[in-house]
Amino acid sequence: MKIYPEDVMMFILTRIQVKSLLRLKCVSKTWCALINSSTFIHFHLNRTTSTKDELILFKRSFREGPEEYQSIMSFLFDVDEQIRHKTIFPDLVVPYLTTTSSCMFHRLLGPCNGLIVLTDSGLVVLFNPTTRNYRLLEADTYICPFGFYQYNSGVGFGFDWIVNNYKIVSVSEIIGDPPFYDFHFRKWKVDVYDLITDSWRDVNNINQQMPKMHSYACSELYFKGAVHWIASDDAIFVVLCFDVCSEIFRSILMPDGCDYFDGKCYGIVILHDFLTLVSYPDPGNDIRPGKESTDVWLLKEYGINKSWVKKYSFTAHPIESPLIIWRDHVLFLQTQSGVLISGDLHTQQVKEYNHLQGFPKSLRIAIYKESLTPIPKRSQLCQPTSNV
Repeated sequence: MKIYPEDVMMFILTRIQVKSLLRLKCVSKTWCALINSSTFIHFHLNRTTSTKDELILFKRSFREGPEEYQSIMSFLFDVDEQIRHKTIFPDLVVPYLTTTSSCMFHRLLGPCNGLIVLTDSGLVVLFNPTTRNYRLLEADTYICPFGFYQYNSGVGFGFDWIVNNYKIVSVSEIIGDPPFYDFHFRKWKVDVYDLITDSWRDVNNINQQMPKMHSYACSELYFKGAVHWIASDDAIFVVLCFDVCSEIFRSILMPDGCDYFDGKCYGIVILHDFLTLVSYPDPGNDIRPGKESTDVWLLKEYGINKSWVKKYSFTAHPIESPLIIWRDHVLFLQTQSGVLISGDLHTQQVKEYNHLQGFPKSLRIAIYKESLTPIPKRSQLCQPTSNV
């Protein structure tokens, strides 16, 4: 390899799976320094990829006692039972998050440059599924005043490209707790965590009433520099957006007919690089098998409310929620019994994966591509600089 220029060697190394790259760091000090360098990590992150390079992070929980649960993450090339032994890594127990029935509310946020956030709305873990490195982030130190309680409505994760910084946004309501205060008193609180400073700060530009966010399994999404949530204001459903750079909220209206009275729930995913809405029958209602459709809408012009187009419509088993779209045509969903199923958007063929199941409502999926993006230790953050 000494006969090749460094840029050629870097190009060759980017074609190698990260699992092998990490072993190649042991070849020599030169290779170790090269693979660890910010230049190579950036080069590797921006390499040419396709949907065939998409990998699956699959989280599910199992009940082990009356109020004791264990949550597991699997790292998969594919979901077919015939090749399930071809996992990328052994399963990993989800670190730090709740082990009670609240596991149904675990969230996988991202990916963003290969990083994923694991959260239960209380604790937040930054995780790289490729290297399996993770770190528990600093908790918000806010203490709710006596007579009030704090309800976490939504969490998002994104990247501020202007200052080259990862951010986590937490939106919550401060609600009066009777009998001491008026229950109708509500105040919005928005906090942002900066990875550079390793701390939380309050965003004080929220003067208007915010729409209510919904905690469906795929109701949060980072796309085009903004975090998106499914939300509603009275009987009107919207996609609420938070620009990670400017830290300003805005809303995108849903398609006509998608409202509080249509008996549907909603999820947001990415399909063909379009913001995509999945409308599906509310699992809390009486569902007529084979009679109720799941619809897929594409926002053809991002930010333009009138550009929604219904792309697909199909019927499937009674489902709890959609989870994500994989390789631009496979829609993963979870059934009400906790089994992973998929619907092919092209052929409308439905598959059931009985070897991939967990406690009802606990299934989550994140789709990611290999990345060497490091997770800095606290000692590497906010390094002091000398006076010049």
